[in-house]
Amino acid sequence: MPVFLMLLSGTPALADEGMFLIHAVDEALEKKMQERGLVLPARAIYDADAPGADLSDAVVSLDFMGTGSIISRDGLLITNHHCAYSDLHALSTPQKNYLEEGFWAVNAEDEIPVRGKCVQLLKQVLDVTEEVAKMQRNARAKGEKLGSRKLNWTLEKKYEKQTGLSAQLASVWGGIKYYLCLYQEYKDVRLVAAPPLCMAAFGGDVDNWQWPQQKCDFALYRIYTAPDGTPAEYAADNRPLQYEHPLKISVKGLKENDFTMVIGYPGRTDRYSSSFKVNGQQETLLPLTNAIRGEKMKLMKEAMKADPGVRLKYADKFFSLSNVQEMQQMQEACCRRFGVVAGKREREKRLQAWIDADAHRSEKWGGLLREMDSLYRAAEASRYKVTLYQETMVRATMISIFATRLSTARGRCEPEEWDKLDMGLERRLFDLALRTWFEKMDTVALGPFHKQLLRRYGRDYAAMSGAMWSQSPLTDGRLAAPVEDAQDSLARARLIRETLPKDTLFRFFNDVRISDFQKTPEVRALSDANRRYTCALYEMYQDQGVPQYPDANSTMRLSYGRVGRLAPSAGDIDKPWYTTPDQILKKHNPADYDFALREDVRKALKKGPCKGWNGWARGGMKVNFITDNDITGGNSGSPVLNARGELVGLAFDGNAESLASDVDYTPEYNKCICVDIRYVLWTLDAYAGLERVLRELVIVR
Repeated sequence: MPVFLMLLSGTPALADEGMFLIHAVDEALEKKMQERGLVLPARAIYDADAPGADLSDAVVSLDFMGTGSIISRDGLLITNHHCAYSDLHALSTPQKNYLEEGFWAVNAEDEIPVRGKCVQLLKQVLDVTEEVAKMQRNARAKGEKLGSRKLNWTLEKKYEKQTGLSAQLASVWGGIKYYLCLYQEYKDVRLVAAPPLCMAAFGGDVDNWQWPQQKCDFALYRIYTAPDGTPAEYAADNRPLQYEHPLKISVKGLKENDFTMVIGYPGRTDRYSSSFKVNGQQETLLPLTNAIRGEKMKLMKEAMKADPGVRLKYADKFFSLSNVQEMQQMQEACCRRFGVVAGKREREKRLQAWIDADAHRSEKWGGLLREMDSLYRAAEASRYKVTLYQETMVRATMISIFATRLSTARGRCEPEEWDKLDMGLERRLFDLALRTWFEKMDTVALGPFHKQLLRRYGRDYAAMSGAMWSQSPLTDGRLAAPVEDAQDSLARARLIRETLPKDTLFRFFNDVRISDFQKTPEVRALSDANRRYTCALYEMYQDQGVPQYPDANSTMRLSYGRVGRLAPSAGDIDKPWYTTPDQILKKHNPADYDFALREDVRKALKKGPCKGWNGWARGGMKVNFITDNDITGGNSGSPVLNARGELVGLAFDGNAESLASDVDYTPEYNKCICVDIRYVLWTLDAYAGLERVLRELVIVR
């Protein structure tokens, strides 16, 4: 069936909604995009019969956490700076802080290998729906259970053996369709360039998810291969990937209402979710996580502000936490503002009427909505406990992670990991986790050790926390001491075996398990009920001739839209669709970390244009711009392409008003914030002087 545009409330979409499966760009979608301004045929975007020659072949996944694109014949890869943040943090030292100072590989030998980095290049997508159905029928005939893990493993191993490629099975629409995605993986990836944080994240948390912004959010990597061109682990004699069809870069710029297209790997959306699920998130789960994470961020921010050493140690952790917390906080607000639950309830009325109109449908789904209402009500307490456990026992401190890791057969805490912790901050985070756990968890759900602590200390959480912390070897580094030889290794393993089961912190973190709250019949039944709900919705829209696209699931997708300012109904209509360098200089504030520019950056911005190709001299270069492309997490770093398929920017953020869109698309409010490619080029040229990289690029003037 055609994969196309729909609004999940059941009425035609007013804006360019949709993250379309890249291999399902059909004639109807091609026509719609061309009506918007696209001048390319669909086969120029994705063509299974001409590998390497279409636009999508230059788009890669970065470990399915972000997106990048190949922009030179020597394997140069561009993505967002915030996608490279963890790598820059891991490579930084107090002596050489690449986050604060930036990184520029002036020569090829300066490019730094990034340990563990992997890039996936999509080679083919296979529809294996019938093959999966046959496997399921055979399993039922034999009385065997074919769970999703076994199904995925069996098919992926089969196709990896046949093709020599990495395989991932993707299910969409609750298992109505199955696609097998085949990837070429490259494991020698090296850092080439990244601007300092004051440019890449200018405005920090204050401007995050807001418009206008002025961020230079880009970084460059390079893919290396073995001398014969095949993928390989890092080796000194590896060479840059030879790639025949990199994206071309346009420096012409954009104007309002110009066509734009984004290709990338959006992670997860849940637009087929029910009102019951979203209501639980809005009223119970999101308020809980937002409150706990907000307190955690406050403690981290205070410690980082007071000590630059702590800032370096925790920059990556704080960055990840703050981005998610702010997003979910605004997601909760947007769900309320736009009446998402009420809209889904209206959709469910139409769904129930459609089910009741046919005897076969009534037999299959007649009681589904009543069943889901009952299940979610019954499971609410357990879902709350699971969330509280995750936020206090799992994510609250690094000590809890070390305790869990040390308890495994091969568990260990490396000295370099220990050195990246500040025990003063960890102690305050533990105090927060302990207090939150006891104040919010139902007493009957506590484990024996937790109840013992309450009997001994009552509600004196400071005394309770202090006693456990002072008695635990997890807090003094003994279990992370360097190992000189095999004898030392055996001694430490023995110490861990003898010490850990008695350790107060280990006992605190392991007195209950998350599975204790997940084994209720209601929680177990929710997964299957949600799957059947998705299938019912899909069948209704199919029956009514309403085209539809599946929820994002880290497979390659395409979205299209236009350049344009915020809609009148979103407010701030007077704000342009772009920002300029002079706005950065006006916002510069040396006393505010989020808005403080390095002096060399400030001078370069004041100096302005160079060479003239960047458009600065022609009335003001654009720094960031906004479109109405449909994106979500995972799209970070995605190429923004013009009507001719040329690179004009990188997607890096959504706007605050769009943050309910993971569960329900909001027309007119959904915006994609992008860094203009000309600002990237100016930074490489006028600020960094990276001539050798600029010479690689295919620039369309």
